[in-house]
Amino acid sequence: MTRKLIPLLFLLLLACCKGSQPSEEQKEPPAKEAKKSRADSIGMLVAAVQNNSRLYTSEFHIHKIITHADESRLKGSILGLDYDFGIPAGSRRIAIPMDATLKGYIDFRDFSRDNIIFDEDRIEIILPDPAVEITSAKINHDEIKSYVALLRSDFSDKELAAFEAQGRDSIIAAVPSLKIAERTRSSAANILIPMIRQLGFTNDEIVVIFRKDFDEEHLQTTIN
Repeated sequence: MTRKLIPLLFLLLLACCKGSQPSEEQKEPPAKEAKKSRADSIGMLVAAVQNNSRLYTSEFHIHKIITHADESRLKGSILGLDYDFGIPAGSRRIAIPMDATLKGYIDFRDFSRDNIIFDEDRIEIILPDPAVEITSAKINHDEIKSYVALLRSDFSDKELAAFEAQGRDSIIAAVPSLKIAERTRSSAANILIPMIRQLGFTNDEIVVIFRKDFDEEHLQTTIN
């Protein structure tokens, strides 16, 4: 009797063990689990990016010579003939060296899930619009070159301030040609891509872009 019970108990124990294991239908495929893990990590990515509230990604040093020239002129009419000529002793010229530093940056304070397009095999990061800040702009007064004729007064502080403002305006006008937005995007991508790779994406699955209707001209409106 005992010999017959031992095989029977063994079969019952084996059946119980099999019943306690999840079926193949109950298990999530490894690929599906990985994709689910990626999606769950997006919130962590958003929080990490927001911590970089203002990310400076590019810096530009600009040296500019501001020039100005004017002269006194005589204008009038004699016997019905008009005349207009400069007075050699009444001319002024000045060359003002100006150095400026511009920094491109992205403000991530409002970065959210709306900036992320995510599917199973691709993640697209739409960066906030970049901006430019003039962190310094100064005139090297020791290197100013000027010529003032005997009949003219020297350049006043007010005139020098106006020339400096003109120089600043010309630097702003040149911003689109510096390709700051593209350099800023590249620098931001170099920072973000390693963070995204930690979620399990490969470089081929990651895209970092600006909104489609953004261009270099927009940067001029952001300068402060």
